[in-house]
Amino acid sequence: MVKKDTTPQTKGINNALHKVDFTDTFSTTNHKNNLEEIARLIFETTPTWVSYLFRIRNFIVSFIGLKTGIPKDYNTNFKLGGYIGFFSIYTILENEIILGANDKHLNFRVSIFNSEESKYNIKVATLVEYKNLFGKVYMTIITPFHRIIVKRMVQQAYA
Repeated sequence: MVKKDTTPQTKGINNALHKVDFTDTFSTTNHKNNLEEIARLIFETTPTWVSYLFRIRNFIVSFIGLKTGIPKDYNTNFKLGGYIGFFSIYTILENEIILGANDKHLNFRVSIFNSEESKYNIKVATLVEYKNLFGKVYMTIITPFHRIIVKRMVQQAYA
């Protein structure tokens, strides 16, 4: 249903960040839903155990000044500047959506791309740009959790 994949070289990905220090991609098959629906299935339907891990993460990082709350401009409109889950919409293309967030330690983007292949057509790529040493340390610590969580969340879009 979900597999680890290579990161596609798309227009959205190539323009998402100044540099990419970390990337991974998971793919699933979905020819039923449009990209907005797929993004909402992935990022607005959070399993209870994932919500619990995010609460722990937010509690810990709140002591070092990382963002943990809902932004003042939060809205669920499907347009640039709107949000899907807790990620801002940066780019909407015909076959790709770029979501993300910026913080003082790193910039984060996720691409949801429809390659139109018969199987594993939905590619969900995570892109991270470190702003400082803390960003690199942070990603080193959370990468194992990130991969488990993203794989599970992408599975929600399988159709």
